[in-house]
Amino acid sequence: MLVSEEVYIEHAVHIGGAQKLGHINPFIAKRRKDGVYILDIEKIDEALKRVINRIASIEPSKLLILPSRYYGKIAASKFSKLFPEVKLITDRYIPGSLTNPNVQYYIEPDLILVCDPNSEGVAIKDANRIGIPVIGLVDTDTVIDGLEDFVPMNNRGRKSLALFFWLLAREMYMKQGRIKSYDEFKIPISYFEKLED
Repeated sequence: MLVSEEVYIEHAVHIGGAQKLGHINPFIAKRRKDGVYILDIEKIDEALKRVINRIASIEPSKLLILPSRYYGKIAASKFSKLFPEVKLITDRYIPGSLTNPNVQYYIEPDLILVCDPNSEGVAIKDANRIGIPVIGLVDTDTVIDGLEDFVPMNNRGRKSLALFFWLLAREMYMKQGRIKSYDEFKIPISYFEKLED
């Protein structure tokens, strides 16, 4: 595993919602008495490995991250301080940003990461229209239409999103040769939880 099961549990990556859509069924471990769905940690880890490796393999300047919820914005903003060349839209996505070269905010990413696909439908449709692959962080009630790949996980929690961006940063440091082993990555997960440094 990328981290121990205890770390996944501590960061509530496996805690879903009380609603679920059919495509998430293979990733459900159980349903608690309070109605909340619990995701399978091994399957989360498997998806994280695949998705993080994919994201980390592209040039950082060709990655666009769209975090629409508060904790996603915090974690992604802290991530972008480590990788300033990554494109980040923390305000509302403006239609045409991907499809209209004549607008001043036009960008041409090779890959898009959306932290909450339910809130980023317009960007996903624009990306699909011109063939830009989209990867999403997907909770139990998240629509996956237009996503090329996804990670089933708690995509709303402060700690779970911090852990995702910590794992992504660690892998990108490895790929860029900034560290030679994971033990050399000294940035704590908590760095991605707060806006202040």
